[in-house]
Formats: sequence, structure tokens, C-alpha cells
Amino acid sequence: MNVNLIPFQPVLPPVVSTLEGNVDYRTFRDQLDYIDQQLSTSGLENQFLEADLQKWSQNRNPTPKELQQRELHSRRALRCNIARMLLNEDFRGFATRLPDSLLLQRFCGLSTLGPFKAPAKSTLQRYAFWWPEATVRQLVYDLIQTGAQHPEKLHLEAPLDLNLYFVDTTCLAANIHYPVDWVLLRDATGTLMSAIKLIRQQGLKQRMEPPEQFITRMNLLCLAMTHARAKSDSQRQRKIIFRKIDRLIGTVRGHARRYRELLDRNWQQTQWTRAQTEQVLRRIDQVLGLLPKARQQARQRIISGILVDSKEKILSLYEPEARVIVRHKAGAEVEFGNTLLIGENQQGVILDWKLFEESAPADARLLLPSLDRIKSALGEAPKAAATDRAFDSESNRNGLAKRGIYDGLCPREPKRLKQRNGSWKFRSLQKRRGQTEGRIAILKNNFLGDPLRSKRFAGRDLAVTWAVLTHNLWVIAKLRQKEIAQAKTKAEAA
Repeated sequence: MNVNLIPFQPVLPPVVSTLEGNVDYRTFRDQLDYIDQQLSTSGLENQFLEADLQKWSQNRNPTPKELQQRELHSRRALRCNIARMLLNEDFRGFATRLPDSLLLQRFCGLSTLGPFKAPAKSTLQRYAFWWPEATVRQLVYDLIQTGAQHPEKLHLEAPLDLNLYFVDTTCLAANIHYPVDWVLLRDATGTLMSAIKLIRQQGLKQRMEPPEQFITRMNLLCLAMTHARAKSDSQRQRKIIFRKIDRLIGTVRGHARRYRELLDRNWQQTQWTRAQTEQVLRRIDQVLGLLPKARQQARQRIISGILVDSKEKILSLYEPEARVIVRHKAGAEVEFGNTLLIGENQQGVILDWKLFEESAPADARLLLPSLDRIKSALGEAPKAAATDRAFDSESNRNGLAKRGIYDGLCPREPKRLKQRNGSWKFRSLQKRRGQTEGRIAILKNNFLGDPLRSKRFAGRDLAVTWAVLTHNLWVIAKLRQKEIAQAKTKAEAA
């Protein structure tokens, strides 16, 4: 079934007031205008929406009205996600800001002279997961290809440079507490007692003390565990306090299991639907499923004094995909999250990225697969690659030579580094490579947020791809602004 976009009469938007003197506002307004031009006049947005309608209409027989509604929400989802990432807002913050800004309403396709319904927090959350990661990733590649092959479609005078490639890795920190053993048990107590409190509010009750008392007791015991380090017999005191924590969490676990069975059996007596009931049940089951292993881990480390291997360690009850990453960075000897690879071109456009669910291989094993992904997605590989010394290896040097790519890897051996520094091209690539650290910081702090609030690995992986798309649109908009400023300077000089 061939599906095309259905044309319909656009609403008449209100005029955005002309503002003078506020440079920051005018810069942001110009960036939104350039991003709007990149999406609309280049045809990327329409191509993306047509492919979405084609895939969505498979195995369906949608009416024209249903197709129009899908197109409308898909267009809003695309633009709302980009605007939210550009502002680094969460769902609730952006839902509050969007109805109050004519500029954002115009960009997101909500402008109208009459009353309109702005997306709420829950709608924006659905928009964030409107497409899978692979679909959004393909849009990023289409944007890069358009900028490299048809820069005029993006209103650029010069094409994007795909010849130079700079790559590095970082840790995308998970939004978790520092993984102390008794803190895991405290988190379990808070989650289970909060769920029990919700069930009791629906009228399903069994004999037990108020849930708040269990949370208070656990917090007091955790405080005592923290202060026990300062005592002379700290090891003995810690064991005594932990045994109290262990008994308390056992009681909490028993109450949670009974209330879970009570809710599953008598949910019709509540005001919840079955879907809402399942949400609470999943929340309880997630913690109950990991709680025995977390208790055993804490007993092994605190009572027996036996270290737990990093591969078997539970870092969080809510983010099981978080990994221990030892990077020996200043102020962050050990980090907890997932390894993220970022590769950019000379102009700062991100060409390749990958978030690793499992513990990532060594950096030296990541370079050649990254170059192969670029060639597969963009049709050509870079002409030169520059990295830090963590990526240097004989296999990488041979792989670059076989692919005809200039070796700009920083050597591990001081003697070889001294020899390589005799090349001006190598020195130039290494000097530029230092900016990739700043690029990673920009992506993490200005687009993803620190820490990233998306839950589970699939959510974080999709959020990274949305951030890369928004970042590249932002960089291309800045390139356009730079070209306009240079043209204005030349005109004034003439």
C-alpha cells in the first residue's frame, strides 16, 4: 500500500513579536528558524514522515482521517523531541514551557489564532518513544548525507567535511545512587513500602505497622551504618547494624509479597484498571526479584568480608544494565553506567555513536567497527582518523592502512610518539582531537542532561540518538549563522 502525505489547510499562526536588544533570544530564534529550514525545505521531514506512514499503515486499513492524525502527531513528535532536547528540558518542564512560548509553538506546529491543546507531560513522554532507535538513527544519517552531498538543501555554502574523523569514549552515567550495599536495601524498602501505601489507599489492607515507620527505621539504620566508620570497632559495629537492616528488609519483603498477592487477587475492589494494577505489580516484582541477590551480596561483603566480582555485582535495583567502568579519570576513578563511543568530523558533526549495553571492549577494539559503520551508513569512510593513545594498537594501524585511511592515532610508546610528532599532519590532527573531549561534554551536559534521566538501556539508547540528531541540527545551524556573519563582515568591509 503506497501512502503519501495528505495535504491539509495549515492553521493561521499568530505573529511572533519582533524583539530587539536581546542577543540570546535572537540567537535562539535564528537557530530554531534554521533548524526548521533544515527539516522542511530540504525534504528530510516529509521523507521521514512518508516512510513512517508507510510502515504504520502496513497490516492496517486506515481511513484518510486516521492517516492525517498519524501524520499530525508524528510531525509534532519529531519537532517536540528536537525542541525539548535543544532546551535540555524534562517532560514536565517542557510541557510547562511550550504553551507559554509563541516561538516554540511555531516550531512545533502548534501556532493558531484560536484555542489549542498543548501536549501534556504524558503526551511528550509518548512522543519520546514514538519511533525505535534505528528509525531515528537513519534520519541522522540522512541529514549528514544531505549536508555532504547537497549542502544547498540545508542552506549551506560549503558541504559537510567527511574526510577527518575524531573519536573518543566516555561513560554515560546511570541515574542511580552510589552502589553501597545497604543503600540498595534502603531503596528496596522505599519502593516496596510506597507500593504498599498505594494499595492500602485503595482499601486493601492487612495487619501491619504503617509503611512510613519501616522507611524511617531503615533510614536511621543507614545513618548509623555511615557513622559507624568513625568508631574504633567499626567492623564490629557495622556487622551489628547490618544484621538489624537484614532482619528489617526480611520483614519488608514478607509484607510486600502478601500485599502483592492481595492486590493481584482482589484488584476489582479498587478503582484501578487492570493495566494500572499491572504497573504496581511490576514495580513490586522488579524489586522482589533482585532483593535476594542484593541481600546475599551485602552479607558476603559486610559479614564475610569477601569481595564480589564486578560482573556479578548488583549496582541498582532499577537499572540492571549499569556497569562498573574504571577509567582512572581525575575525580572519577570508577564510574557507573554504560560506555558511549562518539565520533565527530572536523566541523563538530557527530558521524558515529554507540552505547554499549554490556561491558564495552577495550577502546582499541572499537575504532575499526566504527569506521565500518560510517562507510555502511554514509557510503564512504573518512580519509584520516585521530584518537588518543587508548585506541592505538598494531591491528588498528594495519586496519587503517588496509582501508587507505591516514593513521592519526596517538602512539602508546614515547619513542614512536616522538617520531610521529615530526609530521605536521599528525600534529594538526592531534591538536584538533583535543576538542572531541569538549564535544562529548556538550552532548552530555547540554543535550542529554547530567545525569540522563531516561530509564533502562533501551530508553537511554534512544535518548542518545535523539540527542545526536538535535546536536547535529544545532551544529549545522551554527555553521549557517557563521556563514551569514562572515558574509556580512565582507559586505561591510567592501
